[in-house]
Amino acid sequence: MRRYFGTDGVRGAVNADVMTAEFALRLGRAAGYVLTKHLKHKPHILIGKETRLSGYMIESALCAGLTAQGMNVLLVGPIPTPAVAYLTRSLRADAGVVLSASHNPAGDNGIKFFAADGFKLADEVELEIEAVLDNLPPLPPALEIGKAVRVDDARGRYIEFLKSSLPRGFRLDGLKVVVDCANGAAYDVAPRLLHELGCEVIALFNEPDGYNINKDCGSTYPETMCAEVVEQQADIGLALDGDADRLIACDQHGNIIDGDRVIAILADHLQAQGKLQGGAVVTTLMSNMGLDKYLQQRGIAMPRAAVGDRYVLEMMRERGCNLGGEQSGHMIMLDHNTTGDGLMTALQLLAAMQSSKQNIDALAADMTLFPQKLWNIVLKEKSNVASQPEILALISQAEQKLGDSGRVNVRASGTEPKLRVMVEAEDESLMLDTGETLVSAIKALL
Repeated sequence: MRRYFGTDGVRGAVNADVMTAEFALRLGRAAGYVLTKHLKHKPHILIGKETRLSGYMIESALCAGLTAQGMNVLLVGPIPTPAVAYLTRSLRADAGVVLSASHNPAGDNGIKFFAADGFKLADEVELEIEAVLDNLPPLPPALEIGKAVRVDDARGRYIEFLKSSLPRGFRLDGLKVVVDCANGAAYDVAPRLLHELGCEVIALFNEPDGYNINKDCGSTYPETMCAEVVEQQADIGLALDGDADRLIACDQHGNIIDGDRVIAILADHLQAQGKLQGGAVVTTLMSNMGLDKYLQQRGIAMPRAAVGDRYVLEMMRERGCNLGGEQSGHMIMLDHNTTGDGLMTALQLLAAMQSSKQNIDALAADMTLFPQKLWNIVLKEKSNVASQPEILALISQAEQKLGDSGRVNVRASGTEPKLRVMVEAEDESLMLDTGETLVSAIKALL
């Protein structure tokens, strides 16, 4: 059983839960011991972070724990999560860690580790770190502790990496782009990248102050971006989340293009180039049935993984696929990076527009999404109540009501004390009636 690590590292409210300086120090020592006990050289670990106020405190405490256990630390400052995955590989570090709570409010923070190959740590390694937390190892001698240094050109390295995903000389001249940086980790990188490729850029929410990350902005609040696209007569809007590993877009009319439609566009783009691998695109249990139908018509399978980009990635590697993603906007393109990358996704969307000479709304225009709604039921504490027999019986009743024309998915959130209920059907009124009846019954039971 996991006590600290969830589906996306350790996460919680700062100075509450586990997200304290004391815990970060202990976690640094435990991780430093587990990650380096088999190495024969002086180990290095890279630390990146978002723009949260608590990033200073958590970074200092984690760094202290890692160096105390003998690791050298490379500090890269505020930078997107996918940049940490890339830089861990590029700088030949033995591991990487990012301080991030993704789309959560500023009062939360998290700690997520990457292995030397840029992929997330394996489950068994996270469990080993948890075990060591309860019984910390002895400290090394005084002259065997590590040191910390800052990497000044980390953002520039990441920008060049992103540009290298496009054909040599390929530019985006003529495109007018609104980019919502969520006052987060991409506040500097995103506008610079798009400027360098020739876009006319209107940057929103790119002035972080430690308190305003994700506040009424970013991928979970794209309304301002949509309105700005219409007002500025831009070609596309791009909304990132706090750590820039996910993307929600909108077309020139301000209509949202969610992760499912983005997957369809990217799949078409790769298939047209003969680069789609594995004969499939991996999605999750939340992805729309309309996407499944659209891909089937093109001879592309759509296996579904459990919710969470960790599980999408696992299935992609098992099946030899190079494209996978979540409805929420996490896209994994293994030809380019080892984790979800919002800016990489944005570049590939813009490249698809530029190559086809079509507006974004024309790409995958014939994909019809089934009506779908997600309800969140707040719990007193994180628990997997979805597996209770009484709730399973309620889910079964809802599924019988929908028949073959829809589906139900109920799951516990991996990051918050919430039960997420998703209902989807071809008929919207049937979907809403089924969902509201199910949610009311679950609330009454709980």
